[in-house]
Amino acid sequence: MNIEIYGKDNCPQCDSAKALSKPHDYVYKKLGTDFTREQLFEQFPEARTFPQIKIDGKVVGGLTELKQHLGAMS
Repeated sequence: MNIEIYGKDNCPQCDSAKALSKPHDYVYKKLGTDFTREQLFEQFPEARTFPQIKIDGKVVGGLTELKQHLGAMS
């Protein structure tokens, strides 16, 4: 499972997403360094919060959806 986390600085939810993802392969991408706001909305048109997460290339949503997805795998 490959997890991509799109986050920003000073984001407790982004830190939580990274901590939950540690047992898996994950890549953290930071706003302003790895992507722009425009690029974020191209990939996540419904995004209103951070983080935004993809698993195996599919958009899953934010931290709540990541927890649900990982919980379903246990």
